[in-house]
Order: sequence, then structure tokens, then C-alpha cells
Amino acid sequence: MPRWETYHLATTVEDALNFLAVYQGEATVIAGGTDLMIDLETGEVPLPRGVVDITRVKELQVLRREGKYVVVGAGVTHSRIVTSSLLQVEAPCLVEACGVIGGPQVRNMGTLGGNVAHALPAADGTVALVALEAEAQVARRTAEGQVVRTWHPITSLFLGPGRSAVDSTRELIVAFRFPARRPREGSAFDRIMRPQGVALPILGVAARVQLTPDGQHFQRACLCIGPAGPVPFRARQAEAVLVGQPVGEETLAQAVTAALEEARLRTSRHRATREYRQEMLRVLLRRVIPKAVERARTWKGVDTP
Repeated sequence: MPRWETYHLATTVEDALNFLAVYQGEATVIAGGTDLMIDLETGEVPLPRGVVDITRVKELQVLRREGKYVVVGAGVTHSRIVTSSLLQVEAPCLVEACGVIGGPQVRNMGTLGGNVAHALPAADGTVALVALEAEAQVARRTAEGQVVRTWHPITSLFLGPGRSAVDSTRELIVAFRFPARRPREGSAFDRIMRPQGVALPILGVAARVQLTPDGQHFQRACLCIGPAGPVPFRARQAEAVLVGQPVGEETLAQAVTAALEEARLRTSRHRATREYRQEMLRVLLRRVIPKAVERARTWKGVDTP
């Protein structure tokens, strides 16, 4: 049985949105297809009348520093992120997150935009982007036929497990941006996973911290845990515990306690029990935060304008 009636190959963002508009909600975009094809096969999403291939849209392939931001196109693959010398410096947590997604074939095809658009609270690339306080640029076509692009906080894109605020039948995620690495700032990511055909994440944690000029206190902190609720979860109480406090075991222990109290961990028959996840959250936070601190202490950097 055919999966769709027509297949369009877009070369610009405008092309893609114009194709989608023709179908009035009965078409969808495809890039790597590592999630979409499985969802179509299992019936998780209805069969579209049309599919719009966005792999030839050059605007979605950008990967560069722009002023005070690092910009990553939504069509950039996980493999390209892992090998990017820019991101290895600017966003180690994103490199580490994308490096554990699926296997080599999935990383070669799957894109960062697809990882976010699928709206799963445990999505590795998404967890890292939340810790980086990223924004997403979303393009849509107005009733007058004009294409407008707007930036949104990454956390505003999620409505629930598998439910995105971006309508893939009418809108397109174009790119992500996050602040370039500041002096004395470091980030890290780690996860516990269950090999099950693909590496299924049990729990993932990303952290980004900035230290004071003497390297002895936390100046900024951002922590993301996934899954710890219906959407990617920022551990804001744990962040508040860190900021202004000295780097050390006592502060780390207090932050772990705060994260355990606020995280909404649950039992999943496909992943792990709530109790196991609680133990693993302790382990991951004690790995990731010190690693981010170590990287912050060895990164001098320069302030961005």
C-alpha cells in the first residue's frame, strides 16, 4: 500500500511552505525520516496525501557562529554535529548528546530539527538544546502568502509527549541558535540507556555552568533532565541551589537533592522503574555537573559583544 500520493523536493524554505499550503494540512515534511517512517509504518501518524522533502534546502544546513550566537540549521545531521570543530568548542553537551543517538546509520540521516520536532521529552539533542537555552526559528506562510520567520524559546515548542507546538503540515523549523560560549563556561551531557535494537534512553542529563572569575563559585547554571515530565524538563530549583554557591561536594549534594524533589520521574515498562531512575539521576548529576565545571575552569574564552 502506498504511503502517500505525491512526493515533492523543495529547494528553499518558501518552496517547502508553498507545497504544504497546497495540501491544507494533509501533507508533512521529511528530512532524515528516521522517526517519520517508523511512525507511518506503525500507524502512529495518519498517512499524508503529500510529502515534502527538505534535504535540498541549503538554509537548513547552516552551521556557524553569528555574532553572539551559534546557529545550527534544522537539517544538520547528528553525525555532522559530532564532527563539527565549532560545536566541539562551543557546545560539548550537544556533541555528546548527538553522539549517542541511535547507531551510525541513524546519525548519518537523522537531523537535529527532526529530533526536536518529534517532541519526545527524552530526546538527546533536545535535552542538550534546553541546557544551552536555545531558541528555534520557525517559518510559516501567512494568509497573504508571505513567509515569516520568528524565534521562539526551545521550551515553548513542546505540548506533551510526541506533541509539538510546531505544525509540521503548515510550519517548518528552520534553525536553532544559542549563546556562544562565555568565559569560564562549560557544558556536558550523559545518559543511561538500554540497548534494545536502538539505544533507548532511560534518563539523560545536560548541564551548562558558568563560574565566577576566580573559578570558585557558580555564576550561572542550566540543567535539563529527560524524561522527567511530559516535556523536556529544566531543573530550575537545582539551578537556583547552584548559583552563587561555592563549587564543591556540599553544593553538589544540595543540587542533587533539589533535582530529585522537583523531577517528575515515573516507571516505564519500556525503560525503567521510577526508583531506578531516581538512583540514576543521582549518578548522572554527579557526572555531568563536575564535568561541566572542569570544562569551565579550562576555558578562558572571550566575552561576546
